[in-house]
Amino acid sequence: MSAMQDMEFEATDLGRIQIADEVIQIIAGIAASEVVGVVELSGGFAGGITESLLGRKNFTRGVRVQFGEADRTCTIELAVVLQFGVNIPSVSLAVQEHVKRTVESMTGLDVTAVHVHVAGISLHTEKDKGKETQELAADKRAR
Repeated sequence: MSAMQDMEFEATDLGRIQIADEVIQIIAGIAASEVVGVVELSGGFAGGITESLLGRKNFTRGVRVQFGEADRTCTIELAVVLQFGVNIPSVSLAVQEHVKRTVESMTGLDVTAVHVHVAGISLHTEKDKGKETQELAADKRAR
């Protein structure tokens, strides 16, 4: 398998179609983050787009895609941080299924494997962190 290149589909009489590797990384990253129990993607794998680009969240962080040599297949690796208290195997399986289904339906690629690496556990979600910050700020104002 070759890593980090555009997937080129067969050319038609209208022209050719290419899907950039970052597009597949983004699709996989968004799909993984939609699964309940996933707090964030970890920076365990290098992403292709910098997080500061347009100030948007980097969904490629923690996602690696490898394309098959001669066919329209790919393997996806994800490094995730899960919420404390979830059933790790169940959430990981849900990530595998959702990422595979989403990437295949959007790209027409055959996802041969989705490898999930649980890189960490978080005690708080991003929403909880925001609440804590707001509560601490409110406590300071009350004093």
